[in-house]
Amino acid sequence: MPDKQDVFKQLLKSNGLKVTNQRIAILEVMEKRPEEHLTVEEIYDYVKEKYSDIGLATVYRTIQVLSDLNVIDKLNLDDGYVRYELNIASEEGEGHHHHHLICLKCGSVLTFRDDLLETLEERIQKSLNFQVTDHEVKLYGYCEECRKMVENE
Repeated sequence: MPDKQDVFKQLLKSNGLKVTNQRIAILEVMEKRPEEHLTVEEIYDYVKEKYSDIGLATVYRTIQVLSDLNVIDKLNLDDGYVRYELNIASEEGEGHHHHHLICLKCGSVLTFRDDLLETLEERIQKSLNFQVTDHEVKLYGYCEECRKMVENE
């Protein structure tokens, strides 16, 4: 089984991109922190630990290119920041990626991997002849810890 770095190199090459240490480092940072939903600045801080000469502009450009190619997903989790994550669906060869559960009290974000919308998508295809290729679901509520606090108030 190929290691992640080989997978990332092949991913870059298959999308017509030059393989650079900085691009690999950005993908590795995101792969090691799948639940963090990182901002560009956070990605930059992590990559800078290994490549001290990398510039913020390089990270911004790389993130934009990877986003345009759907290698990574751009997220709006309603906290005022644009966040990014690896596109799990493209990495695993699936049609859809996971969804997000957002706590209204503490702002934590949990991921939800079940795709319960397949039946709805099939009905839309049959009744409206509209092919759904992707979707994004954000569910709002309270995480376990906050729910306990809300119930005790």
